[in-house]
Amino acid sequence: MTDTIIQLRDVVKTYETGAGDFVALNGIDLDVHKGEFLGIVGKSGAGKTTLLNMISGVSEISGGEVLFSPQTEPADLTGTMPLSIGALSQDELAVWRGKNLGIVYQSFELLPQLNLVNNIMLPQEFAGYYRPGISKEKALELLDIVELSEHVYKLPAHISGGQKQRVAIARALVNDPPVIVADEPTGNLDTVTAETIFQIFAKLVTQGKTVVMVTHDMDLASRFTRCVIISDGELVQNLDEMRERDNRQDAASDEQIAENIAQEDELLVNVYAGRNDEFNNMDPSVPAISLEKVVKTYVNAAGNFEALKGIDMTIEFGQFVSLVGKSGSGKSTLLNMLTGIDHPTSGCVRIGGEDIYGMTESRRALWRGHNVGIVFQFFQLLPTLSLLENTMLPMDYC
Repeated sequence: MTDTIIQLRDVVKTYETGAGDFVALNGIDLDVHKGEFLGIVGKSGAGKTTLLNMISGVSEISGGEVLFSPQTEPADLTGTMPLSIGALSQDELAVWRGKNLGIVYQSFELLPQLNLVNNIMLPQEFAGYYRPGISKEKALELLDIVELSEHVYKLPAHISGGQKQRVAIARALVNDPPVIVADEPTGNLDTVTAETIFQIFAKLVTQGKTVVMVTHDMDLASRFTRCVIISDGELVQNLDEMRERDNRQDAASDEQIAENIAQEDELLVNVYAGRNDEFNNMDPSVPAISLEKVVKTYVNAAGNFEALKGIDMTIEFGQFVSLVGKSGSGKSTLLNMLTGIDHPTSGCVRIGGEDIYGMTESRRALWRGHNVGIVFQFFQLLPTLSLLENTMLPMDYC
């Protein structure tokens, strides 16, 4: 116990679904040591995020135990050591988490209406540590550490994904917790920005923090202090065992997919062949997408920021076009111009020859529902709806 900060003992997590119980974690035993950079590696669906949720007390344990060893004075909540996370009430868990854990989510989870410095101060307010001057000074110091000093008064919508991730790291550090847990923090970033994020975590470890990071990137395995591999809800000994398990699972999945396609092909063809939408009558003789001198300027407390600078672009029907650039270069802003989500400061956006920003907001929303399918970086699924209901939702709105 002398060098162990978190212990997982025979941890099981089972989800109840309409199709029956699903075992996401099956008998996990794991020690997290003080001051280590622990990597939890596995492909999507292996159970990485579920395991992280068990460590952070975000999700209720179905079986087993998670123990935490306080690193300073005796625990305020129980007076005993180690502390059983599963035995705490929700209120006690919130207090424990605020003092001992910093969480970096894959999708940032920044509040869109607060600027960066206020987003970072938020955990101090929830934990009862908030002091206006001191908290702001701490937040500004952390933003300097993650190299965002020039953006402190911007809203999250006005910075890139990589910059948002750095804000999330600063927010996780504001209460000076001994443990940082990070859920795929580099998964959606370009390689340069991902390396910057990784280096920030590595530096925190040299300063005495314990960092637990989950990732699907096998290339990172050798760069952690220690790495464990998870496959199908169980820890495995090595990559060969993981690949053997994954190959068996993929073969079963491929067989099921082939069976489903054979049963549903005719139905799908009939559904799409029968469409006759009022809005789905674009003229193939004109470009699918045309942008003329499109400018997008954001106005914030730090001044004006020009995200797009006179974009001219034409895309024809039937093309598969990729917009490539590093974090903060304007990719998502440009995509928001094409989908009618954000309004250009100046310039014209035509889809199928029609000026979409010449429409009213309600008309453009209806147009978008019939003509554009959007896949967001962070899914935007409604957690209270099943997968089937989430899929049908756009039909309801249209």
